[in-house]
Amino acid sequence: MRPVYMVSGGITKFAKSTPKKDFRYMAKESFDQAMADVPNLSLDQIDGSVIAYFSDHFTRQLMAGIMVQDYLGLTPKPSKRVESGGATGGMCFQTAWEAIASGRMNVCAAVGFETMSHVNTWKGNEFIALASDVNFDYPVGGFYTGYYAMMVRRHMHEFGTTERQLAAVSVKNHGNALHNPYAQFPAELTIEDVLNSEMVADPLKRLDICVMSDGAATAILASEEMAFRLTDKPILISGVGTGTDAMRLSDRPSREVILLDHERAEDYKDLKYPGVHSFRGGRVAAKEAYKMAGIENPLEQLDFVELHDAFTSSEIQTYEDLGLCKYGDGGKFVESGAANVNGKMPVNPSGGLLACGHPVGATGLMQSVFALWQLQGTIGQHFGGDNTLQINNAKRGLIHSHAGTGTYITCSILERGF
Repeated sequence: MRPVYMVSGGITKFAKSTPKKDFRYMAKESFDQAMADVPNLSLDQIDGSVIAYFSDHFTRQLMAGIMVQDYLGLTPKPSKRVESGGATGGMCFQTAWEAIASGRMNVCAAVGFETMSHVNTWKGNEFIALASDVNFDYPVGGFYTGYYAMMVRRHMHEFGTTERQLAAVSVKNHGNALHNPYAQFPAELTIEDVLNSEMVADPLKRLDICVMSDGAATAILASEEMAFRLTDKPILISGVGTGTDAMRLSDRPSREVILLDHERAEDYKDLKYPGVHSFRGGRVAAKEAYKMAGIENPLEQLDFVELHDAFTSSEIQTYEDLGLCKYGDGGKFVESGAANVNGKMPVNPSGGLLACGHPVGATGLMQSVFALWQLQGTIGQHFGGDNTLQINNAKRGLIHSHAGTGTYITCSILERGF
């Protein structure tokens, strides 16, 4: 298995709608931005691509992946489409990693997009709900806001998590996005603003939930030899992990907690795991990625995390799955300020899905682009001179993509390779 590096990335501004841009144009916009940062890379040197988008329903076009491949000028080279629900972008990133690590390619473009504005919000929620079991959950009203409301209610019951702690996630992430020109929903909020926003599925309110988006993102990955020819700031992908779980929450068995290196079994002797309060697939993905990257304590060995915060509750749950705090302490973790940009472990300094938006196929790749810029120290360069979100001397970060109610989850660890 060969070392794999990320050498460049690009992203469009995420938006509620882009009536003047179709999916091909947005994909190329992000691709062209990525190419501009590696001027020594030509189309001829790109060996192939992985294209990611979640739903043909939103695109209203079958085989949209090959249309993007053609529009980028990459035919007749190899390409494949990847789809993994909300984790589609993260899975695309890891699939491109596999193409390089295996030796099949020396340079691979990972491109993701979504055009969710083609349908009304209620229809979009129906399409997303099709990513639940249509024989069981969906016919009885299974929408994702309902699933996550149920899960966080259990988290509250088990651990004492509060609505104010959920709101603190929203305040943090929307506030970070004030300094991110690519974000769809920057806002200066208070806890009360979030608590007083429209109730969607108790206890989740409108400002606890990410918005539907149009957008695209590109990550360019390369072998070690090519990476150092293309840039003086290559970023090593030092660990990848993927976890899964049953589609239906009711099918998930109770087991002992899957322990990370810095945890002890006695910490969780009374915890029913995973219940519906935790994501077993997320813990498996993290454990695999940490092992590959040689991480024994993520709180001490990571400098930032970009995670899948489709809901404020899922950010809190994911702190725990990643081992940033004990199971049950996620609410206290955000409330303490530990996840702030200037905190012990900055989480979603970009603004995350809550504030950047969630064009599903692009989202995990968006995380990789922001992680790349953090590690290269070029946030200010790419954010119009605003350096507020740059993590001081960031050397290693984690990106995390999540699908369904934890059915596919990816973790990838990036670190300075220079």
